[in-house]
Amino acid sequence: MPTLFRFLFICGTIVGLVYLTMWSFAVFVEPRERDVTVRIPSERINPVDQ
Repeated sequence: MPTLFRFLFICGTIVGLVYLTMWSFAVFVEPRERDVTVRIPSERINPVDQ
């Protein structure tokens, strides 16, 4: 039984560290805003009728 408790404790610690890392990224990291330019060929907007 002590091996099971040790395994569950290690798994819980790893899950807790992953959760803490995700939470800290969500709270402390601000994304940079930037303009996005996507070029669309004129053939897609005004298709040529044949």
